Amino acid sequence: MAKLIVYYPRHEGHKFDRDYYKGTHMDVVNDAWGPHGLTGADVSWPYDDSQPFACLVALNFGSQDEIDAALGSPGTPGVLADVARFTDIEPAIYRTA
Repeated sequence: MAKLIVYYPRHEGHKFDRDYYKGTHMDVVNDAWGPHGLTGADVSWPYDDSQPFACLVALNFGSQDEIDAALGSPGTPGVLADVARFTDIEPAIYRTA
């Protein structure tokens, strides 16, 4: 299994709408990347406000090729555009094997 980890580093005065993220954004991600091998997502929320990230999500794929296909798909611009609807944090991406 390969994972694409997306994390949102906090900054002073940041905004992050958890309800939108859970209720809408993850549907956008699943619709765009499910056909390319996304099998699930593990979303982690910080224990408290002292944590460095507002959110971490591990997106599960079968292989790096599937991650590449998802990121190169026509649905990716919609996933990226949707980020502004729930946060002003620039997401960072980390790939695992």
